[in-house]
Amino acid sequence: MLLVWSGFILLIFGMLAFDLFVVNRGDREIGVREALGWTAGVVAIALLFAPVVYFIYERGIMHPPGMEVELTGRQATIQYLTGWLVEYALSVDNIFVFSVVFAYFQVPRKYQHRVLFWGVLGAIVMRGVMIAVGAALILKFHWMIYVFGALLILTAFKLLFMNEAVDPEKNPAVRLAVRLLPFVREYHGSRFFIKQGTRYVATPLFLVLVVVETTDVIFAVDSIPAIFAITRDPFLVFSSNMLAILGLRSLYFALAAVIDTFRYLKLSLVFILFFIGIKMLLSQVRPVPTEIALGVVAGLLAAGVIASIIRERIDRGKKPDAPPAAGADTEPAVGSKDRSESSGRASAE
Repeated sequence: MLLVWSGFILLIFGMLAFDLFVVNRGDREIGVREALGWTAGVVAIALLFAPVVYFIYERGIMHPPGMEVELTGRQATIQYLTGWLVEYALSVDNIFVFSVVFAYFQVPRKYQHRVLFWGVLGAIVMRGVMIAVGAALILKFHWMIYVFGALLILTAFKLLFMNEAVDPEKNPAVRLAVRLLPFVREYHGSRFFIKQGTRYVATPLFLVLVVVETTDVIFAVDSIPAIFAITRDPFLVFSSNMLAILGLRSLYFALAAVIDTFRYLKLSLVFILFFIGIKMLLSQVRPVPTEIALGVVAGLLAAGVIASIIRERIDRGKKPDAPPAAGADTEPAVGSKDRSESSGRASAE
């Protein structure tokens, strides 16, 4: 079992090292086509990991202490795929926030990948700790299942009725960083710190990283209980979560320019969170089979995407296409808007 854990962790950090030191060594913009290719690659890796899950559980290699019933290969595979799909779907909400944050700080597009890389690395460490704590709590205090279920339902209502305006100036971590560290006002490439005289000072890009990291912690409080509603096996929780997080950066660059088109995706996430919360609360009374949960989650996501596409086509049909202004870019880069525009967009969302 230790060999499986070690191998998977090496796979995760190997993919990150390949990304940073081979594919994206320099600062450059990532186009939509390239981002779609990387997204397809990460999704393929996540899906190809499913047969590995089947093999190690069918052979009895993985049987964590405290598990009442040893999972078969089929059960483990379905739980892994359902958990990965749920986590990947919930990561769409991160994309909305990242888009607003980059616009607020006017981060050049060629530096955004570097911020998200270190943000994902920090998210892997923090979520690993939170998963370990969550598994220990559920193992010791069984009633925590109901606490997590209620938290998911509350999160669903919060997502439905509350605006998710992003104001980095009100972020406690940002305030603390500004109070403790000296800052310069200009960007200095993709560096988070530069040396001025005899001391190091932080750049605005470091503040962006702080916002990204703290935002992910907030989202993790919602998403990690969701994965425990699917499976309580620590390895399945960890592997599905990590492979979903790895696909977040490429998904952002693929969807950032058109994310507003999928207007009903958030509504799908609301229903997914509500369904998983109910599933968690009923886990000891009337358990919902994981196969059904997988179908419900996939169906809700598909419904949100299809409804968004239909609505977009209807809206396009109602008004004629306006000719582009002279000198205007046909594909504006993320982060090119000023702060007032980004704040208005955040409030609208």
